[in-house]
Amino acid sequence: MTNVTTETENEARPDGTMIIKGKAYLPDAKGAFVPVELVRPQHKLEDETVRKIIGFARELSAQIARFRGHTMTDLGEFDALLSQEYGGRRGGVKGNRTYQTFDGLLKVQVQVSDMIDFGPELQIAKGLIDECLIEWSDDARAEIRAVVTRAFNTDKEGQINRAEIFTLLRLDIGDERWQRAQDAIRNAMRVVGSREYVRFHERDRPDGQWRAITIDLAKAGA
Repeated sequence: MTNVTTETENEARPDGTMIIKGKAYLPDAKGAFVPVELVRPQHKLEDETVRKIIGFARELSAQIARFRGHTMTDLGEFDALLSQEYGGRRGGVKGNRTYQTFDGLLKVQVQVSDMIDFGPELQIAKGLIDECLIEWSDDARAEIRAVVTRAFNTDKEGQINRAEIFTLLRLDIGDERWQRAQDAIRNAMRVVGSREYVRFHERDRPDGQWRAITIDLAKAGA
């Protein structure tokens, strides 16, 4: 293994190798340049395979980004035309909209989802909930204890579990402190932005079931 300082005349190649003074090196994760002949065959094959897949992934990502841009532009121009013709704005308060073909077989939906964060009131809610759990017996409402534990356990980024927090709001418990805690959770909610999702559906006949046209690597072809 050799640490080599690259010079201006060094040539980087698409396969990841670096030509330094006429000799091919492959940089490793520590920044060292390893002569290609010293890299194990399985490591070279893995490197080549990953570079090939990532190349296709970058192209596909760029294509999807262009497709989304064209989609939003086309829908925006259509909405502007309707607004000019009839006045008003398409969609509800949040901006959700549905577009459909004349035969009722194809559908495009734009859904706007609020991005929620929580303020300091959430800690007050946790204190009230902890009071309830302390007074309840160990055997009582074990499922509620599990939900509370999951809700306030933070992930690697220090974020609370939002889905479980919303589950707490659906629990109907008569304890006055629990109800105050639910109010505190609602008061803690902050809408910090929104995100638009575009979904595509098709069906074989007007009274048939809609099928999603997935643009999702995990679901494609499923």
